[in-house]
Amino acid sequence: MSPRRTLAIASLGTVTVLVAFTSPLANINQTVAGLGAGHRGATWILSSMSIGLGAFLLTAGRLADDYGRRRWFVIGSLVLGLATLLGALSHDATTFVASRIVAGAGGAAVIAAGLGMIAAAHPDPGERGRATGVWGASIGAGIAIGPLLGNYLGSLHSWRDVYVLIGVAGLALAAAARGCPESRSAERARLDVPGVVLIATGTASVLAGLTEGRGGWGRPVTVLLLVVGVLLLVAFVVVERRSTHPMLALGLFARPAFRAVNVAGLATGAGIIALMSYVSGFVGSALGISATTAAWLMLAWSAPSVVTAVAARRLPAHWSGRGQMAVALAVVGLGQLLVLGVDTGSGAARFVPGLLLAGVATGVLNAAMGRESVASVPPGQAGLGSGANNTARYLGSALGVTVVSVVAAPSGAITAAGLVDGWHRAVVVTALVSLVGAAGVALLGERVVRPGSERAETVRADSG
Repeated sequence: MSPRRTLAIASLGTVTVLVAFTSPLANINQTVAGLGAGHRGATWILSSMSIGLGAFLLTAGRLADDYGRRRWFVIGSLVLGLATLLGALSHDATTFVASRIVAGAGGAAVIAAGLGMIAAAHPDPGERGRATGVWGASIGAGIAIGPLLGNYLGSLHSWRDVYVLIGVAGLALAAAARGCPESRSAERARLDVPGVVLIATGTASVLAGLTEGRGGWGRPVTVLLLVVGVLLLVAFVVVERRSTHPMLALGLFARPAFRAVNVAGLATGAGIIALMSYVSGFVGSALGISATTAAWLMLAWSAPSVVTAVAARRLPAHWSGRGQMAVALAVVGLGQLLVLGVDTGSGAARFVPGLLLAGVATGVLNAAMGRESVASVPPGQAGLGSGANNTARYLGSALGVTVVSVVAAPSGAITAAGLVDGWHRAVVVTALVSLVGAAGVALLGERVVRPGSERAETVRADSG
């Protein structure tokens, strides 16, 4: 029973994190009004959790591998639950945003450690493939539930209710996970403190700069955050190259499979996720579609992904993970292009065919990335593989949302027609990201490992 219990709890953890991540999309107006936040406050409310996620996913994955995956899943669940409850009690935007950043850090541990727990509990490749398909489905399930739950609870009583529910769920997950078996890498490395500090602060600074930049790119604080973030990330690379026990062995990037899955993660975030983050606001502002209907539109994309992520295990065995990711990204791009041609008189139904197609492909993509992120790293580093792939996904999302906010902005007065024109530009850009990502994954190739050389490659990856 323990593998099933581990799979269920780790997948429910991912659902909870994604519900927390997406729920503000549906009740942002209520949240902004309740906290007395303005336009900049709304931007930070929507983006703050991604800062915590992006900054700590890689670190959380490595810590989970070295010090116990269940332990870090429990810690992450507690942090997610307590921080979200604090957000539910907040009466100002600053406190709420801070709670969302901390909740994101907790969610990073839940996601990275959770996939590592699943990999350890399912050592057989076939069973692991089925399990990571279920985990991939949990991503779509969380994205589907979040906006609907936020919208309905907000309309029934208060925008705070969804955060109370998420907080309680986080605490319940921490209690339930204690019954799962512990697992860790057989060869635990010393903690790379400089690497942990540099990757966390550098990534957080870049993501904060991108968020702040949506309010004005020429502002000193925006420039400072971006410059400091880039310098810290450069310093991280320098330190990791020289470290005898790096947090992220840079030799992993010599592996085509590792490069492919992280290019896929980056393209997923900057492509379809960035576009879907814009959908709710666009259809409400430009087309007069209600928040409830907008939440159901998100479901048109996310619900098919749940089904196809689970069904992906039935794809032909000879179809490689790299091939699945490349084709799925290409189909996602085609689905995005199908939502071109929207005009000011369009209704919600105009979006459905494209979102359904993109959702079907996204499910295959999620399942393949979950499986390949574990398979692309040395044995015992499943948490690190998960952390790296999800870091790429959330960094891509932050970059993509920023680009969308720039290209979709009307050039003159804000009118419905101007917003529609901006939507078309955003669709073209994000679809190109998906298609270029598909080409990048396909063209990376697969290196043939000579008999006896696999051990040498693992040692090089471990040493950097």
